[in-house]
Amino acid sequence: MVAAIQYAYKVRDAQGRFSEGKVEAASESAVVDKLRSMGYTPLQVRPANVGMQKEIHLGFKKRVKQKDLAVFARQFATMIDAGLTMLRALTIMSEQVENTELRKVLRAVKQDIEGGYSLSSAFAKWPQVFPPLMTSMAKAGEAGGFLDTAMRQIADNFEAEVKLRSKIKAALTYPTVVFCMAILMCVAMLMFVVPVFKEMFENLGGELPLPTRILVMLSAAMKYLVPTFAIGTAAFVWAWRRYGKTERVRNVVDPFKLRMPVFGKLFSKLALARFARNFGTLLAAGVPILQGLDIVSDTTGSVVIGRALNDVKESVRQGESIAMPLSHHDVFPPMVVQMIASGEEAGAVDEMLKKIAEFYDAEVEAMTEALTSLIEPLMIAFLGGLVGSMIVALYMPMFKIYDMIG
Repeated sequence: MVAAIQYAYKVRDAQGRFSEGKVEAASESAVVDKLRSMGYTPLQVRPANVGMQKEIHLGFKKRVKQKDLAVFARQFATMIDAGLTMLRALTIMSEQVENTELRKVLRAVKQDIEGGYSLSSAFAKWPQVFPPLMTSMAKAGEAGGFLDTAMRQIADNFEAEVKLRSKIKAALTYPTVVFCMAILMCVAMLMFVVPVFKEMFENLGGELPLPTRILVMLSAAMKYLVPTFAIGTAAFVWAWRRYGKTERVRNVVDPFKLRMPVFGKLFSKLALARFARNFGTLLAAGVPILQGLDIVSDTTGSVVIGRALNDVKESVRQGESIAMPLSHHDVFPPMVVQMIASGEEAGAVDEMLKKIAEFYDAEVEAMTEALTSLIEPLMIAFLGGLVGSMIVALYMPMFKIYDMIG
């Protein structure tokens, strides 16, 4: 006799309501037969998680990154284009995506579609996972009958964004590591090396040179500064994650970022590239201009550009072109305005926006490489100067003693 195993199930009743539970049975097919005899439509049947198979939640969820969405959109479009049904494609994707949080969300999306929702409506129920850009593109693809093309455009958009971010991160990794190593090296010398020399200086007697006294004072303060810095850093990271994206904070931080020397231009070009890419993708998918401007104003990553686009939206609603109101805002360079104006005259705004995005992507890459080539030698000089000055300050009393002996 086959031993009964506990299975977890999810079902839908005749009224379309979803429910789940557990039942003991000899096999999955027996569970399915039993549920169907009770008037339910089985959606999922699997062995209940027990022992080591049970998922452990540590109080946080794995975030769904843009790279995960790009992979999903690309594979989903390929499956739809190959003739698979939407439900079948979602079933496959909900089982094979690597991100566990996205896997869970895709299962919920599949259930919503089985319950009669459209794909865009199912996406809209998860705004923390699927951005408005993706939801609107899915809606346009459903309305126009080109969902596979819309998802492919989304994949292109997200992949270009991920590629640009990866290049910036890769370029800034070396200077950041050098800076962190310099700080750690100096802290280690102040905490472990300077106290040894301090005892030696006290035994020798006499007045220490000013640089050495400063170094000794810093060493004594380290036992207070290090814990304070660690607590302050942890508090800042927590506060930034909690409040960093709020409107009040962004109203202060975003304008400051654009006014920063050197880096302000980089942030501005990055935001313009994101604006052009997202707006061009929406227009190419047939999303109305006003709706596209409304979506893009929230996706540029800059409150300054978002406000400008809101003003542009109001002007376009009154019958003006896109380029004319853009020219009233300094954040949009004349080149961007002129290219969009040419696109409007030729009826190819989406193509012009794509060229703008490609231009600023190349500008950001070139500027990042130039900054890296400038920062790297400066960081090495900074590291050498910092450590060298500390060593000189430590040995200055020795030179004084040699002078006295001589």
